[in-house]
Amino acid sequence: MVSSLPSLPSVLGTDPSSCILDAFRIAIAKRVSDALPPLTLEQAYTGVDYGKKGVDFTVALPRFRLPGKPDELAKKVITDFQPDDFVSSITHDKQFLHFQLNTSSLISEVLNQIHTLTYDSPTGKPSYGTNTSGAGKKLVIEYSSPNIAKSFHVGHLRSTIIGAFLDNLYKACGWEVISLNYLGDWGTQFGMITTGFEKYGSQEELEKDAIKHLYDVYVKVSKDADSDPNVKIEAAKWFKRMEDGDETALVNWRVWREMSVKKYTEEYERLNVSFNVYTGESEVGKEWQDRALGRLEEMGLISDADGAKLVDLEKWKLGKAVLRKANGTSIYLTRDLGGAIERWEKYHFDKMIYVVASQQDLHLSQFFKMLSLMEFPWADRLEHVNYGLVLGMSTRKGTAVFLDQIIREASSVMHEQMKRNEVKYNNIEDPEMVAREVGITGIKIQDMAAKRSSSTRINNYTFNWDRMLSFEGDTGPYLQYAHVRLTSMERKNPELIPLPPPSQIDTSSLASSQHARDIAILLGSYPDVVKTALKTHEPSGVVTFAFRLAHAISSAWETLIVKGEEDVEKARARLWLYLCARDVLGAAMRLLSIRPLERM
Repeated sequence: MVSSLPSLPSVLGTDPSSCILDAFRIAIAKRVSDALPPLTLEQAYTGVDYGKKGVDFTVALPRFRLPGKPDELAKKVITDFQPDDFVSSITHDKQFLHFQLNTSSLISEVLNQIHTLTYDSPTGKPSYGTNTSGAGKKLVIEYSSPNIAKSFHVGHLRSTIIGAFLDNLYKACGWEVISLNYLGDWGTQFGMITTGFEKYGSQEELEKDAIKHLYDVYVKVSKDADSDPNVKIEAAKWFKRMEDGDETALVNWRVWREMSVKKYTEEYERLNVSFNVYTGESEVGKEWQDRALGRLEEMGLISDADGAKLVDLEKWKLGKAVLRKANGTSIYLTRDLGGAIERWEKYHFDKMIYVVASQQDLHLSQFFKMLSLMEFPWADRLEHVNYGLVLGMSTRKGTAVFLDQIIREASSVMHEQMKRNEVKYNNIEDPEMVAREVGITGIKIQDMAAKRSSSTRINNYTFNWDRMLSFEGDTGPYLQYAHVRLTSMERKNPELIPLPPPSQIDTSSLASSQHARDIAILLGSYPDVVKTALKTHEPSGVVTFAFRLAHAISSAWETLIVKGEEDVEKARARLWLYLCARDVLGAAMRLLSIRPLERM
């Protein structure tokens, strides 16, 4: 349904057809710029901010640096004010002008836009909250990147959660996204495992659970290496043979890699995460690594230290970086350099993001610095999105740092809680799936609710079982519960379903409800929440939005009743409000890589 608001001039960077609040902001900016020449519409628009404590939008007059005192400027805007379809009132408070929107227009326009972009979207997919700011641009994003032959460690969980969010976020903003899982599938540890496998390996255990078995072998052979230096010498020889392409040294490694990727893919499916490409250190061609080294040598940046090759980055306070060991084998940094060059040749990206823990800050800084010293014109397109540690993440008994154990435990605790309500429990088709999804939601929300970083430091967060699995307060289970409750509205009110088309729903009765107004303005702000997240790379803003929406809905249940409302027009309008809220809450959860549930 097309907006019924009067037409407005356009402002660069706005799109009322995907964010209706843009129209209200343009209307406010037009009032301000018309009253205060030579201020342009565009300049005035940049000054329209969300208000605080019950105010819709606020303009701080001093920011325009116009001649005259704020009081005089405010008077010019307020004189001759008449309420219209956009603005119902303006109040002057010291240096500020506060604008309240026309409630009837706000509610009907927001609900219409959500309905249209969810069910009649030009793309055929729900698109409320999305935008086209990245149309024609390409992002390559590397995240998760666990090590083969080691179980999925909780340390990789944060990279996976934040990376999946960024993957979804860039797609929502119109970018073409290529997601890479860059596996730790190369390096001396494979020499160790090959050495250890001869002694501790079992084909039967390998087929049962490749990752677990290879990890066990690695632990045992590492213990041997502590007391016998020959183990490491032998391992280094094996890895040298692998690097030289010796087929007998590679044959087992290939099988192990394939089995590990298969197992990981199952883990990711449970987390609602998928990748376009599984790549790895092993796939970085030697030619690209040689090209990187050659270029650094040409530029006189490489020095020799006892046969090893170093790059001196002291001038930039980044220390010295080793590029090749004395025995000629490559290391992580060389492979990263070669990999970046190879990716540029293959994808010609507009941006490439590495989602890697802050412990690797120095490594990434060295890596980025070398690419810029090598004068690659695309070197400034690389970005490191870092994050702090998860502190205290283990099972309740204090063991294990493997993700599947954490998920199993979260699921079983949830399952026990669900069983307490026998009636509801019996209505759930697949209680184990529901328990697992709620458990995973708890893990993800606890991770994303805290800000990834502040302006001065990277934030660690402490994992808390009781908090994560609680239905009280701002937790993952609470969000799922809010979505389930909204979804149940259709089941509980069959006589109102299907709702008539939006043009035949009278929303005027909602205008007198503060609860309906609060929900509508929150729903209308969702496209802005998405745009802000793209600037900050912080999932916490989207999490905060989802909780604010869930709280606003929870406050409305008692007064904005649907079942038991005798006036059918009122009941329909309220049900429509709740269903639009369900669609937007679901969209926010999906953006966070969470599967919204319909029953629990």
